[in-house]
Amino acid sequence: METSSHLMVLSSLVFVVISALYFTFNMLVKYWKKRGVPYLEPTFPAGNLADMLTRRSSMGEAYANIYKRMAGMKFGGVYLMHRPILVVRDPEMIKSVLIKDFGHFHDHGFVFDEKIDPLVGNLFMLNGKKWKDLRTLLSPTFTSGKIKNMFNIFVECGLTLVKYLKDAADNEEMIETKDIFARFSTDVIASCAFGIECNCFKHSDAEFRRWGKRLISNSILQTVVGMLYISMPSVPIFFKMSMSSKSVSAFFRKIVKETVEFREKNAVRREDFMQLLIDLKEQKLQNGERSPGLTMDEITAQVMVFFTGGFETSSTTMSFCLYELAMNPDIQDRLRHEIDEILERYEGTVTYEAIKEMTYLDKVVSETLRKYPPITFLNRNCNKDYQIPGTDLVVERGIEVVIPVLGLHKDPEYYPDPEKFDPERFSEKAKAQRPNCVYLPFGEGPRICIGMRFGLLQTKVGLVSLLSSYDFGVCERTQTPVKIDPKMFITSALGGVWLRIRNRRNFSI
Repeated sequence: METSSHLMVLSSLVFVVISALYFTFNMLVKYWKKRGVPYLEPTFPAGNLADMLTRRSSMGEAYANIYKRMAGMKFGGVYLMHRPILVVRDPEMIKSVLIKDFGHFHDHGFVFDEKIDPLVGNLFMLNGKKWKDLRTLLSPTFTSGKIKNMFNIFVECGLTLVKYLKDAADNEEMIETKDIFARFSTDVIASCAFGIECNCFKHSDAEFRRWGKRLISNSILQTVVGMLYISMPSVPIFFKMSMSSKSVSAFFRKIVKETVEFREKNAVRREDFMQLLIDLKEQKLQNGERSPGLTMDEITAQVMVFFTGGFETSSTTMSFCLYELAMNPDIQDRLRHEIDEILERYEGTVTYEAIKEMTYLDKVVSETLRKYPPITFLNRNCNKDYQIPGTDLVVERGIEVVIPVLGLHKDPEYYPDPEKFDPERFSEKAKAQRPNCVYLPFGEGPRICIGMRFGLLQTKVGLVSLLSSYDFGVCERTQTPVKIDPKMFITSALGGVWLRIRNRRNFSI
């Protein structure tokens, strides 16, 4: 009887708590209705993003679904649990948010505590003046001239990639392209950022590759903490929960410290990303005032985001591109014809100028980024009240604004038959017929991806190296269509991208 009584009390308590939460939820999710903004009806307790929170779909797919449900709206309100979010669909309003009225939306709006997570204070996450100052300081390393100086590193890694796959091509084997391209990208970035030749093809368990995997593969605990930072950031901050893995942070701290100390002690200078950060360690005289230099943790934070963004986005783009070329052999043949023709003019050598001349390659890569944008949505925080042009509606300070990139890229109004892989969508004529801000694989405006040129060039060199040597086709393990991993922030194929590789006729190495 006593046990039964305890169960009844517990059940009653649970009922009261859930009822209180339900009542509070319904009170909080009247925000958009009160403001006269069109909205999608939320459901307790997840609001409109249950699939995202439970990881049944990726964040990009969840927002793309909302984009479809808002057909006919220029913008509309949704809820992440109880938190109101404004989703923007209209290209002109997107342009206002990202470019014209950037002063109202200059932050991504990520909430974190640098005391808990000092290595999260990178260019992608920072807000306000800190972001602006750091962006100004880092921009010089990503100019066309600086990247051109690193081009030979890209080519050398491309040659290593070709040699690594020779036996597989001789035997017409099935290969998992995502992992192979991740090794290529890791080699490029380790050299460009640290001056370290880690040779991930020779050493499959190379330290950089191992820790690179750890950096993007969150544990269950980190996944939960990450979702809390997205939905209820005050909770993990109160409990001092870190977003980043302590062991991963320790590795990058160690590598950065050793690299900086070695270069400073031996007066070594290289034209790379790390050198710029080392130069920024010292205090600078700016506008007549001394500004503090970067700390070692601040340097490490920038290196980590450069490493993650550089190798993961490029490797997934290259693997998706090869998948589409295998599925569309006529496009693969046309691209290879362009590669052969241009390389012949440069005596078979992959040069910076040769890559620039490959216009069809640029279309193929652009179409890959349309179908598989690495970052599938853009978020901005409204940092001061903003009246939506042509309306009486005001977006209040603190409201998060989301632009569903994947939804835009798959909208048949802008891209007819959007699942079809068609590089001609990026002919000059086709681009001129589309509105601005409906193609956003790197974002747009002042917060456009700072490493865009680096990533595109790395991707193109990797593809040219392989396509000048090998053919790619589908195999028994090729997923059609590709399934997207719902647990990954950057668009990634669930189970990888498997293809068959074979030598081109009369090819020898």
